[in-house]
Amino acid sequence: MMKLNGSVLLTICLVIQSVAVLTVAKDFDFFYFVQQWPGSYCDSRRGCCFPKTGKPAEDFSIHGLWPNYVDGTYPSNCDSSNPFDDSKVSNMESELQEQWPTLACPSGDGLKFWRHEWEKHGTCAESVFDERGYFEAALSLKKKANLLNALEKAGIRPVDGKFHTIGQIKDAITKSVGYEPFIECNVDSSGNHQLYQVYQCVDASASNFIKCPIYPHGRPCGDKVEFPSFSSISSRDEL
Repeated sequence: MMKLNGSVLLTICLVIQSVAVLTVAKDFDFFYFVQQWPGSYCDSRRGCCFPKTGKPAEDFSIHGLWPNYVDGTYPSNCDSSNPFDDSKVSNMESELQEQWPTLACPSGDGLKFWRHEWEKHGTCAESVFDERGYFEAALSLKKKANLLNALEKAGIRPVDGKFHTIGQIKDAITKSVGYEPFIECNVDSSGNHQLYQVYQCVDASASNFIKCPIYPHGRPCGDKVEFPSFSSISSRDEL
């Protein structure tokens, strides 16, 4: 009897331990809020396709809101039992298509992109918000950051076709938001570095920008960075 009880006790302990491990695996320390510049996304070998709703505005667009650990790793695909349900964001779709458009080919309505972001990243922050709350949080952060306005106040405009130092870009965003971002670049066909993505760190409640505990391992920028105009770029579907 004692042997049986011991086995049962051991089984219970293992189950508790497994649950604890799963719970820890879903915890996180902060978020990366990532926005991309559409002109740089499109000005690459793969090109881009405008959404079915039409060409997005010449502004930064949301890439995602990603839970992260302070050691540089991150959780992903945390809850397969909670897949993306487009009905939960149906009355937000016009705003999402404006602020979080897809530029992938072939042209889409955004649902595939949003599904990927929720299932890979959003499900790892279910302790903070549900699906709708995830998208609402990202939209709110975009308004708070207002990157285009921050850069334009510093004289950095996408329509001028000029190069700027990476320091000027970081300083402009830091002055506006209060914390230094991480800037990721890509390279155009002439070998010029282009401002591609801006990473900002957000607290675990997804409410406030914070100093980044660790910067991501994105593609770094050279000293001079191009801010390509999006207005003159065509969709690959039109070529």
